Amino acid sequence: MKSPSVQCLKPWLLPVLSGFFIGTSYIPFPPWASLFGFVPLWLFWNQQTRLKNVLLGGLLTSFVFTMIGFNWVTYLLHEFAHLPWPLAVVGMILYALLAHLFVPIAGMLWFWGRSRFAWSESLSLALMTMITVLCEAYSLTLFDWNFGYSWYGAGAPIFHLAEAIGFKGLSALTLIANLPLYWAWVQRRQIRGKILLASVSTVFVLLNFGGLWLKNRLPEPDASINALLVQASIENSEKLAAELGKGFREEIFRRYMMLTDQGLESHKDKKIDVALWPETAFPAILGPEFMAQDYPSALREFLRERQLPLITGAYGYDLQQRLPTNSLFILDKNGELLPAHYSKTILLAFGEYIPGEQTFPQIRQWLPETGQFARGKGPSELLTWNGFKIGAQICYESLFPGFSRELASRGAEFIVNATNDSWYGSWQEPYQHMYMTLARGVEFRIPVLRVTNTGISTVALASGEILERSPIYRPWSGVYEVRYRKNPQPTFYQRGFWLVPALLWLSLALLLIAGFTQRRKPDLPEIVSR
Repeated sequence: MKSPSVQCLKPWLLPVLSGFFIGTSYIPFPPWASLFGFVPLWLFWNQQTRLKNVLLGGLLTSFVFTMIGFNWVTYLLHEFAHLPWPLAVVGMILYALLAHLFVPIAGMLWFWGRSRFAWSESLSLALMTMITVLCEAYSLTLFDWNFGYSWYGAGAPIFHLAEAIGFKGLSALTLIANLPLYWAWVQRRQIRGKILLASVSTVFVLLNFGGLWLKNRLPEPDASINALLVQASIENSEKLAAELGKGFREEIFRRYMMLTDQGLESHKDKKIDVALWPETAFPAILGPEFMAQDYPSALREFLRERQLPLITGAYGYDLQQRLPTNSLFILDKNGELLPAHYSKTILLAFGEYIPGEQTFPQIRQWLPETGQFARGKGPSELLTWNGFKIGAQICYESLFPGFSRELASRGAEFIVNATNDSWYGSWQEPYQHMYMTLARGVEFRIPVLRVTNTGISTVALASGEILERSPIYRPWSGVYEVRYRKNPQPTFYQRGFWLVPALLWLSLALLLIAGFTQRRKPDLPEIVSR
């Protein structure tokens, strides 16, 4: 006979199980439980009569899946914030408690409504699902992930639906699929449960066939560019020392030139249109007013001798704001700097700016070591050079679909993303960030060229096909023939960017109207407040 303590703990295994399902279904894991990951938590919620238990159950689920799926934050805190490993682990635990509060918040909102209205069970579960979907879609997180990316990570053809509904829409579909599978589990001993399971499986298979159809109907590319991607794998300590003027500049510059020469030598049979160096790769400031200095002059000579154009990440300087910038520059085959460049707009909080500093300038005095960078103008213009129309992004600007949509709307033929992922380790984040970046190419059907400091550097075509991937934390260079269309047509997602959010909110509104029309429950404060 089981002890009372074991019986008491048993229901709490359901939220833990949901956390395990969700955490082990996100990149780099296959999405094996994405379609039913929330089912155990929803079973738990539906059994509760106290708000406290609903909140704790949601928090337990989000804590578990954050610890499993995003434990790279521990390495980030150690490497970026220079915390000892024990403190980094404590920071990871705090992050796991706070990072994905959309789960307990969704439970709270649903429970509040259920406690006050006589919702039928089916209506209650539909509202639980839709509230969870919308809370997930509008949650504030350090890393703007969603459940749709996992299908791309697994290579499931369903990811091609993103050209119609975006990966956020695909994420919503994934969460909504949990509802019929919830009912399939509850009614698993009845024929209706088996029919629901078969129906969801059939729809999933059909959607994958639909994804293949979308891929096969893509128009053939009519242009190409040969790009040399260079990944020097510079340690953070070396980069920091170079930025502070304490050495390593010459070594960093020499390594990039050496790897570029190796790439050119290995592909002598190909005409290289451009070389790409990653975020802040060039170890000195670039800009028209700095070109006479030693390192810019040496770079100009290096490119002129090889007749090689270059797109490189480097620090610039904004004369109006009198602040440095994190920028992408283009130099032509003669080493001359083109006047137009792009500066990073979506800056890293507490790394490149302090939130609230504009309103409360005194915060800067409390955190004097925090970086202070000027913001760029966003995706307001393309980098144009030699007939190419280039959409520029730096680091996690690629995670925001609206940013890439603006580039696509301005006629970008391909996107160049320069990144430094060296703060995050080699286990999860490089794979997560890679797929999330390349996903923009699927949504807008334009290639994405991604060059990083430590990996993963690669190219994804408009079809979503990912070409050779660089090793992680190893110096490397590779040449890619990137085929693209000169005048890419806008995708359905690009034209109807707000359609999916509007449909989700409309669905919630209709469900709430149905709920409000039902008889109001008498006040039961003892149920809600315990």
